[in-house]
Amino acid sequence: MFAPVFNAETFLFFLKRLMKRRKHNRKLVVILDNARWHHAILLRPWLQQNRKKIELFFLPPYSPHLNPIERVWKLVRYDCTHNQYFKTLSEVKELVEDKFLSWNKPNSTLSKLCAVI
Repeated sequence: MFAPVFNAETFLFFLKRLMKRRKHNRKLVVILDNARWHHAILLRPWLQQNRKKIELFFLPPYSPHLNPIERVWKLVRYDCTHNQYFKTLSEVKELVEDKFLSWNKPNSTLSKLCAVI
């Protein structure tokens, strides 16, 4: 499911779906940046209720070097938009979508960028 808007409600929906995939009796640790919706008051009751099953671990503020998606975006910008002129936003969107589609299956580029072994 793709949510057109991402906020505290959609994040809570994501966490609930994620919890269904955790292995039995294993605590789930989710590493997050400090987006506002990750700290929303709306989440507190659910997180408190599930504190033995899930823990949110926040990266330090202003630490893009610790967030693997920042490396992915850097490569996408270099491969798709660096030194390019685009007449429309649709052109940019199409190139970026094509790049992500080319990575649709596990591959060594993403594994290296995200330090996945």
